[in-house]
Amino acid sequence: MKPVVSSGKAWFCTVISAFGVVILSVIAHLFNTNHESFVGSINDPEDGPAVARTVFMAVLVYAVFFVFCGSQIWLGKKKPAIELR
Repeated sequence: MKPVVSSGKAWFCTVISAFGVVILSVIAHLFNTNHESFVGSINDPEDGPAVARTVFMAVLVYAVFFVFCGSQIWLGKKKPAIELR
């Protein structure tokens, strides 16, 4: 099976996805625990756990990107996408 994207793009996507998973997981946890800095003022959402569920869905999307891009790196090491002659 050949990779769909080049190695550089796969690495970039993997790194961005890893940061997305980590950062959004922290934000979702803070909303889930109704942390004061996230739900403490009158302009912030009142239902922190509902917001946390939505952010956790975004974490799931980034995790899928992470797995896909990681598999592209693995496939790229097995068989390069573009062979220059």
